[in-house]
Amino acid sequence: MNMTVTDEALKWFKNELEVKSGDSVQFFVRYGGCGDFQTGFSLGVAVKTPDEKAASIEKEGILFYVEKKDEWYFDGQNFAVSYDEDKQEISFGHDD
Repeated sequence: MNMTVTDEALKWFKNELEVKSGDSVQFFVRYGGCGDFQTGFSLGVAVKTPDEKAASIEKEGILFYVEKKDEWYFDGQNFAVSYDEDKQEISFGHDD
């Protein structure tokens, strides 16, 4: 599994969560909601130090990652974090 974070999504994280170089942002599985990968589950976001990374990418010194315990959610598919202009929020999807 590979993951990408667009420049627009990076800007959102900096503005909304006030993350900066040296911080880590975790994407984690939570029960409920509407997700793109597994029915009945969705993704949450937390500023947190990683334990065991399954996938990660660093942009401008900020580490974005998914832990091994949540790897099942993606079912081996690539993962993309982008910014939705219409909704003015981040969105998650497949990265083909």
